[in-house]
Amino acid sequence: MNGINRVLVCVTQQKTCERLIKKGASICNELNGELFIIHVAMNGVNFLGNHKEGEALEYLFGISKSVGADLTVLRSDDITDTIVKFSKENKITNIIVGEPPDNSRDNNIINELEEKLNNVEIYVMPISEQGF
Repeated sequence: MNGINRVLVCVTQQKTCERLIKKGASICNELNGELFIIHVAMNGVNFLGNHKEGEALEYLFGISKSVGADLTVLRSDDITDTIVKFSKENKITNIIVGEPPDNSRDNNIINELEEKLNNVEIYVMPISEQGF
């Protein structure tokens, strides 16, 4: 790596992801690094037409700005590969994701990220852990 810590926070279209962004900002401050926030939407999903999801993403955009970061929204049919590609392009050193519900397919995403990004530290934030 180039010596600069780059922290990536992966969010969904839920307001509760604010805690992930705040955790990422805290870790980024500790590491004196750069903060990136990403949401990968499946192709064909019209989240802007869904009032609740659109409102949540708008809220997360605001939280991202308040901690000095941009929220990047990408579309893809392969969420894991999109996160991997983004991480490699931006030289990400740390990734923060939320703990998935039991038996969720998101467990597979975390496992795949660990396999494909073996030089990146991945922090899975427990559901019970609150933001700062």
